[in-house]
Amino acid sequence: MKNITLDINKLDATTKDAVSKLAAKANECNATLQNGNGAGNDFLGWLHLPSSITEEELADIENTAKVLREKCEIVVAVGIGGSYLGTKAVVEALNNSFDWLQAERKNPVILYAGNNIGEDYLYELSEVLKGKQFGIINISKSGTTTEPALAFRILKKQLEESVGKEEAKHRIVAITDAKKGALRTLADKEGYKTFIIPDNVGGRFSVLTPVGLLPIAVAGISIRDLVAGAVAIEKATDVSAAFDKNISAIYAAARNALYNSGKKIEILANFHPKLHYIAEWWKQLYGESEGKDGKGIFPASVDLTTDLHSMGQWIQEGERSIFETVISVEQPDHKVTIPSDEENLDGLNFLAGKRVDEVNKMAELGTQLAHVDGGVPNIKITIPEVSAYYIGQLFYFFERACGISGYMLGVNPFNQPGVEAYKKNMFALLNKPGYEKESEAIKARL
Repeated sequence: MKNITLDINKLDATTKDAVSKLAAKANECNATLQNGNGAGNDFLGWLHLPSSITEEELADIENTAKVLREKCEIVVAVGIGGSYLGTKAVVEALNNSFDWLQAERKNPVILYAGNNIGEDYLYELSEVLKGKQFGIINISKSGTTTEPALAFRILKKQLEESVGKEEAKHRIVAITDAKKGALRTLADKEGYKTFIIPDNVGGRFSVLTPVGLLPIAVAGISIRDLVAGAVAIEKATDVSAAFDKNISAIYAAARNALYNSGKKIEILANFHPKLHYIAEWWKQLYGESEGKDGKGIFPASVDLTTDLHSMGQWIQEGERSIFETVISVEQPDHKVTIPSDEENLDGLNFLAGKRVDEVNKMAELGTQLAHVDGGVPNIKITIPEVSAYYIGQLFYFFERACGISGYMLGVNPFNQPGVEAYKKNMFALLNKPGYEKESEAIKARL
């Protein structure tokens, strides 16, 4: 099997020279990861996670997924941030884009809740679930995070009213802390099937734990292939790999070289519409890991060619504070050939007989050249195909590179202290017990 590849040849000579000069630092930071002696080292459980997953763990997840598939038309994955984005990224990338419209399905539709506080969304979700056989995967380490806790309270009530409390407990799976927290207490009391969120794996790195693997398996996707792909890149990016062969180290060094030269925004672009949520997951991974201490590259994303008709002008001629990383797919899953048309009113007969993907590839190459000419440095990641194996590779590649890049930047890539700021204000505004002082302070500001 091939591996995904990284190409920085479209960077200018000065930047490539800066990348070479950062090689030693990248290797040093990779060793810091490997040795576990850097900041946030109590959250490095993801680092060797792919190769440490056992046959028993995979079989347990697969068996639980089978039960949910047999009982449910719809399974709602309740979670936010890393407890949601990784799953949706994989499911959206690997399932048929229009599978939800099929009258007969082999696997349940995966829907999502707890990733917002939208009243209309929850109402409409509840309406969709009426009369349907559904189940819930509730993902929360504490069980008290506002968005998922609120959604689960509503959905649990609806499920119990629909099928009875006894049957409901066989359709609810809790993925939570091993010993403590509100969800652990409830799961033990009600007798839910449970899986553990490891203490040393942060949410944005958790897609290869049961957090991601269970709903992905329910969707009918091979979690064994996903893990196998991650294992391949775990081996290819460890400290034994030379810098010029280590794609995670090169990517981290290139990002830091560009950041040091004034490129403060990274745009992740793809030319395959099924990769949209890969970019959404990537934005959390890098934004939450690097955006602290007044530092960090701002992660943005575009779907091309779609966004060339909206964001294309800014990318081409806007402020030159950006660089672009393109995910390129070598081969699509299907073949569609462009037909000839006798009248040729659209003027496209010059494309007759060509595959749609050939047109897309030329759009990709033309865009890359235009952006480079327009002063946008370009990095290219190539994946052979959109499959579980290569998506597993892509996830681990980004995770490892994120750890290296964060250390190179001089931040702790595994904490997120700023996330709590809005919560304190929200709880104070809602008069949550224990927030009386904050509430008074906020009232004085309003």
